[in-house]
Amino acid sequence: MRRVVFNQKGGVGKSTITVNLAAAAAAAGRRVLVVDLDPQGNSSHYLSGSTTPPEVSVAGLFQQMLNISMFEKPVTDFVTATAHPNLSLLASHPELSELMVKLEARYKMFKLRDALEQLDGDFDEIWIDTPPALNFYTRSALIAANRCLIPFDCDSFSRHALLGLIDSVGEIRADHNSGLSVEGIVVNQFQPRASLPQRLVQELRDAGLPVLDPPLSASVKIRESHERSLPMVYLDARHKLSQEFAALYQTLHRQ
Repeated sequence: MRRVVFNQKGGVGKSTITVNLAAAAAAAGRRVLVVDLDPQGNSSHYLSGSTTPPEVSVAGLFQQMLNISMFEKPVTDFVTATAHPNLSLLASHPELSELMVKLEARYKMFKLRDALEQLDGDFDEIWIDTPPALNFYTRSALIAANRCLIPFDCDSFSRHALLGLIDSVGEIRADHNSGLSVEGIVVNQFQPRASLPQRLVQELRDAGLPVLDPPLSASVKIRESHERSLPMVYLDARHKLSQEFAALYQTLHRQ
């Protein structure tokens, strides 16, 4: 199972959702890989605790795609273990920004799918974090994935953009990846006592959009999770937000 977390809007929690659902899967005994395609590297920092560009990264894998050789390294050589059992990382690197133009010019958009298919025997689940843009890396991720999750941060601007996002996924499905589906909308930073978030989420449900349960509560605890580079399940498994991530993962796992 390969899932991509996709939204062109920044600050909606893509990295937080990717890492914490991947960590919930790993804690449930699944063999999990996180692929960080965002040059900012938030998921990589979240899982590694390091702000230094890694020696082994997805940039190296893409560089290899540009330089065809008889002696290519296997994809597993670009994967690193994390401190958490069952959870591995294909880390981001700042060089991704420079590589994008070359990759686009050489029509390498399907190569990520080919690479991740080589890992199907090594991992039960692959979670892909994407940049806040519909660019080469995001399209590559949508082509490589089976399912797409769309974060929604209870903001009216996000609501207006949702249909466009779903249309973008539909276009990739029609043109390049017939097996891709929108698995659901993940409601993030939800405040159940505030009227606006309740109304916005209800409008999504009334429109027939696939809103997933449970919503993820707004909590200052997530800032500590980021600062300590510990996904919620490892920081405080009994916290309400940790339990919401675990419940949301179980919802996805049963689908």
